[in-house]
Amino acid sequence: MASRFLLFFLFTSLLLSISLAEIHFSEIRSDDRQIIPFDEFGFTHLGRLELNVTNIHLSNPNPDLDRSKIGFFLCTRDSWLHVINQLEDGEITCALQSDLIKPVFTFNELVKDQTSLSKTLTHNDADQYTLVFANCLTSLKVSMDVKSAMYNLDKGGKARDYLSAGKTMLPRVYYLLSLIYFGLAGVWIYVLYKKRLTVYRIHFFMLAVVILKTMNLLCEAEDKSYIKRTGYAHGWDVLFYIFSFLKGITLFTLIVLIGTGWSFLKPYLQGKEKKVLMIVIPLQVVANIAQVVIDETGPYGQDWITWKQVFLLVDVVCCCAVLFPIVWSIKNLREAARTDGKAAVNLMKLTLFRQYYIVVICYIYFTRVVVYALETITSYKYLWTSVVAGELATLAFYFFTGYKFKPEAHNPYFVVDDEEEEAAAEALKLEDEFEL
Repeated sequence: MASRFLLFFLFTSLLLSISLAEIHFSEIRSDDRQIIPFDEFGFTHLGRLELNVTNIHLSNPNPDLDRSKIGFFLCTRDSWLHVINQLEDGEITCALQSDLIKPVFTFNELVKDQTSLSKTLTHNDADQYTLVFANCLTSLKVSMDVKSAMYNLDKGGKARDYLSAGKTMLPRVYYLLSLIYFGLAGVWIYVLYKKRLTVYRIHFFMLAVVILKTMNLLCEAEDKSYIKRTGYAHGWDVLFYIFSFLKGITLFTLIVLIGTGWSFLKPYLQGKEKKVLMIVIPLQVVANIAQVVIDETGPYGQDWITWKQVFLLVDVVCCCAVLFPIVWSIKNLREAARTDGKAAVNLMKLTLFRQYYIVVICYIYFTRVVVYALETITSYKYLWTSVVAGELATLAFYFFTGYKFKPEAHNPYFVVDDEEEEAAAEALKLEDEFEL
C-alpha cells in the first residue's frame, strides 16, 4: 500500500506541476529507483517524442541481466492506476510488461559495449502522457544522460509546437494579461497624479507591485512563446524568475503593510508587525528558491519531492502570517472606538479592514482550491483555463485593493454628523459578536 501511494503521488505531483514540457536535459547518477517520471505532455494526433539516452552505465555489467526490465515508456494517469493494480495482483512483475503502457524502448536493444540509444516515436493517440523510466532489477543502479523532446506538429506537419496541447494558448494569454496590467498601472499613475495631495507612501508601493506584476507576465509570455517555437526559453526564464521573486516579496509585503495600516493610518510599524515582515520576506525567498528548483530539475531529481513539500509548507506559512496584521488592526480599531469618542470614524475603518480580511482569505485559499480543482478535473486540452482563472482572481484582488485604499481628496471620515455618530456608537456595541 505504501509503495502504491508513493508511485501514485509521483505521477499526481508531476501532472499538477506548473512546469511545462519542452526540450529537457536530465542527468541520472547511480540511481536505483524503480520508477523515475520525467516529463508530462499533452499530445495531439500529430505528436512526436524524440528521446536520446547517452553515457549509459549499469552498476552490474553482467551480460545475463534481463535488460527487458529496464527502459522507457509513456503512460497516462488513468492507465498508471491500473498498472499499479496489475503489479499488486501479481499479473505482472514490471511496469514494462503491462499492455496499458506505450513502450519507447528497453535496454535489451543495447548491443555489446553500446552506451547510447535514440528513438523517435510518432504518437497518434491524443491524450496527456508522462515519460517514465522503469528499473525492475533489484539493487541495480543506473547512470545516464537523457535528452527528451516532446512536441506536436501543425496540420501541415511542418511547424513544431513544444507546448503541451492544453497550454499552447498560454503565450497569448500572458501577453493579454500583461497589457491589462500595463493599463492598470497607467490608471493608477493617473489617480496618484490627480490626488497627489492625499497620496501616501503605501500608494507608491502599490504602483511598484503592479509594475512588477506586469513585467512578470511579459517575461512569462516571452518565455512560453520561445518554448512553443524552439523548445528553449532563451534566457527569458531567468528574467521570469527574477520578476516572479520580486513580485512575490512585494505583494506579500504590501498585504502586511496594508493590514497594519502603515502610512495611511500610522507612520510607523510596531515591533510585532516588523517581526511578521522579518518572517514573511525570508520565507518568500525560500519559496522562490524552491520554485526554481522544482521547475528546473523536474520529478526525475531525487530531491524533487522534498523541494515540492518545502514550497507548499512555506507557502502556507506565508499565507497565514499575512493575516495576523489585519486581525491586529481590527482589534485595535475596535478598542479605539470605545475610548476616543469617534465611533463613526472607527466603524468605517473597522468595516474596511473586515472586508479586506475576508477578501485576502478568499484570494489566498479559495482561489487556490478553485485552480487546483480545475487542474484536476479539466480535460488536458483546456488546462490553460486554470491559469486564466488564477490570474483573473489575482486581477480582481488588485482591483479591490486599489479601489478600497485609493487616495481620497475628501476624507469621508471627517464628515460625520451627530446622528451618524450615535448610530455608529450603537453598532459598535455589537462588535463583541464578531469573531475572527
